Amino acid sequence: MLCGLTLISAAGCATHQAPPPLAVSPPPIVSHPSLVGTASWYGPGFNGHRTSSGEIYNQDDLTAASTLFPLGTRLLVTDRDNGRSVEVTINDHGPYLKGRGIDLSERAAQVLGMIGPGTAPVLMEVLETPPGGPALGQRYFVQLGSFSDPQNARRLGERFAARYPDVQIEETRGSESRHYRVRMGAFVTRQAAEERAMHVAGFGYPIVIVTE
Repeated sequence: MLCGLTLISAAGCATHQAPPPLAVSPPPIVSHPSLVGTASWYGPGFNGHRTSSGEIYNQDDLTAASTLFPLGTRLLVTDRDNGRSVEVTINDHGPYLKGRGIDLSERAAQVLGMIGPGTAPVLMEVLETPPGGPALGQRYFVQLGSFSDPQNARRLGERFAARYPDVQIEETRGSESRHYRVRMGAFVTRQAAEERAMHVAGFGYPIVIVTE
């Protein structure tokens, strides 16, 4: 599960209003590498066409298109609103609309009950990766900066959280100090992390890709 940027208002006193403290969360413990995002679906107009994997797209198969995962990845996709889940295999690239993480086949969308709405917030858990793909449990983050002052981290995080929904701030503790890392992710593949890093670098920030 990915951590978001959370602001908690501090209680003020009669003569002074303290700035809201920054709430930070430890990295989540998950049994499989996972991402959250928005799912859409495709079917009519694409049925019978060749996919990026070379397979012929069949809208009645439990498949999906994504650029977040390597072709051949098997995922458990869960609708975060209704709790329904479906297992799919990535066999195509897409979707290409901003904010979308995965395009489900028509059959997979029917299982989740999202044909009518068209989109749904989902949790995508990696069940199996293709030969030569990243090891299960390996994730990548794009780090924007690390600060000893939490307010500096919060200001940077707020700037990018308006544009990217996966910005998070994590606290790290040393023997005598604390640091606050502003990061994006997680990404299941390094390629996806590099694509985000290249985009963010256009804002003039030195970017570090962190592997965990």
